[in-house]
Amino acid sequence: MALPNNTNKILTNLELSIQLSLSGLSFCILNRNSNTVTALKTLRFQKKLNPLEVLDKLKKLFETENALNDSFSKVCVIHDNDLSALVPKTLFSEDCLADYLKFNSKILKSDFITYDTIAINNSVNVYVPYININNFIYDRFGAFTFKHVSTILIESILHIEEHADSTKLYINVSENHFEIIAVEKTKLLLYNTFEYGTKEDFIYYILFTAEQLNLDPETLKLVFIGNIIKDDELYNIAYKYIRNISFTNRNDTFKHAKVLKTNYSNFTLLKSF
Repeated sequence: MALPNNTNKILTNLELSIQLSLSGLSFCILNRNSNTVTALKTLRFQKKLNPLEVLDKLKKLFETENALNDSFSKVCVIHDNDLSALVPKTLFSEDCLADYLKFNSKILKSDFITYDTIAINNSVNVYVPYININNFIYDRFGAFTFKHVSTILIESILHIEEHADSTKLYINVSENHFEIIAVEKTKLLLYNTFEYGTKEDFIYYILFTAEQLNLDPETLKLVFIGNIIKDDELYNIAYKYIRNISFTNRNDTFKHAKVLKTNYSNFTLLKSF
């Protein structure tokens, strides 16, 4: 969703993307002229915060990061939370936004609910954004776009799997939560998000999802993206039960001022451009 412009700031060749969750935030700046990612930074919180506390962290980041004080031609905010639900476009009605969420998310009457349209599979992603974050960004920059993290994940992975002929489980790993996207021959089977505190939690939810989808761990193709590397504790416990594990590539064409940890890290942040 895009908010209209209320400012006459001079536009530049720089684009800014910010991803926020209750556990951390990250930002990335892309110079379109040189096709170079000039800044990318991640901030992990010591504990899970509330949206007001996250806004305070974001404000402090703007005070300390000089790169965020530039003018930007485009600004994108990615809301990373579990307050979302996918609805087939043929069944979607703007009058029923709260109804789509109330059965699997804890929402308040005061919550602002919006949606993203996912054209690639003819669906609508209904979700609750952090409206206080949106208001702050709007006051600071004027026009900007915001999306739910699952919108970017689903669109990107369905494009990657456009010509696939098998079923895969994609796992997008973050500090204390992860998203699962199940795809069968270019069709989305399932999207869900889980919180985990231990590596045992992590593998339990993966195996539980596979069981619900009647997928055999012996033949299952598991694909990791995000904050995970080969031979860390999450990878190792997954490999103990699932042998067919790989990592996908973002396949972006950006140059990077600093070398990234892997070619699949910061997946949603970089795919938002």
